[in-house]
Amino acid sequence: MPGCCAEVRAEGVKLLADGVSKRYGPVVALEPVRLEVRAGELLTLLGPSGSGKTTLLQIICGLVEPDQGRIFVDGRDQTDTPVHQRDVGLVFQNYALFPHLTVGENVGFPLRMRSVSASETKRRVQDALDMVQLGHLARRFPRELSGGQQQRVALARCFVYQPSVILMDEPLGALDKKLREHMQIEIKRLHRATGATIMYVTHDQEEALALSDRICLMNHARIEQIGTPGEIYERPLTAFAADFIGISTALRGRILGGMIETPEGRFHLPPEAVGVEGSDALLVIRPERLALGQGTNVIAGTVTESVYAGAETRLLFRLATGTDAVLRLPIGMPPPPIGAAVTATWEPGAAVMVPL
Repeated sequence: MPGCCAEVRAEGVKLLADGVSKRYGPVVALEPVRLEVRAGELLTLLGPSGSGKTTLLQIICGLVEPDQGRIFVDGRDQTDTPVHQRDVGLVFQNYALFPHLTVGENVGFPLRMRSVSASETKRRVQDALDMVQLGHLARRFPRELSGGQQQRVALARCFVYQPSVILMDEPLGALDKKLREHMQIEIKRLHRATGATIMYVTHDQEEALALSDRICLMNHARIEQIGTPGEIYERPLTAFAADFIGISTALRGRILGGMIETPEGRFHLPPEAVGVEGSDALLVIRPERLALGQGTNVIAGTVTESVYAGAETRLLFRLATGTDAVLRLPIGMPPPPIGAAVTATWEPGAAVMVPL
């Protein structure tokens, strides 16, 4: 096992978690995983509670010691480096601001701990506060700020000393929906302006899709799939990925004669689908890919609900087999009444086949 001074260099890789794992007695918190975070990207760890994402983050920042594997930052082995000596910044959900210090003093705290001169600290604190649009509040105390402003102070405190990697553990979880969406835009802006390398933990699928350059989807203490938001949403590789990211209509069946036979009917496979004759598979159709009417592939059911969401209306209907389906109605199109019989169609290339 390499020592603390060992190096592993990989082109364009800022952070490498190489085979790290963790158990607590009989409970597996993290299976051995390998994850590369590229320089300058925002990578999101996404998954349900207990999927291992927070454990992986804590191993990377040094709060938890792995049972095996190594952590490298900029090619240098940091596995045995104490938390306060690792070149990583942390942003938590609860802000963790010092209540007795002003906003400016909170932001400048990491620089004072690193013995940065007073003049340089003053300049960098002002730059960091201006970056999060709070330069005019430097003399206020945390209790005088809103939740969103406090979170922006926490972001400024992290960005001010320019760590190699910034780790964010569900930093927007305590905010209301509107403020959370605003802060997502702020984080994207800061990421673009600074070019920082950010690892972001969340269980919110929409947040992950909105923020990420890439998503690392986790399930049962292991990595399920890694890809861009488009790849994860449009081309899920497993049934879990298809179900966890977004909403969809899922038809379970068997591949026979170039088609998939399901209790709901016999349907054409997507052109790029690769499957073994006689194997089980899941046909996944996203709501925006389904349309009312007749076509190549058709399913029929009874409307159970319509959900108006401003920019769209989702129509939920139940098939004769009991399977629930959902589609998005065009803007301005009134939904059929509850209990109405409807048919929906999709083109073969609009679906995704996932092996089971």
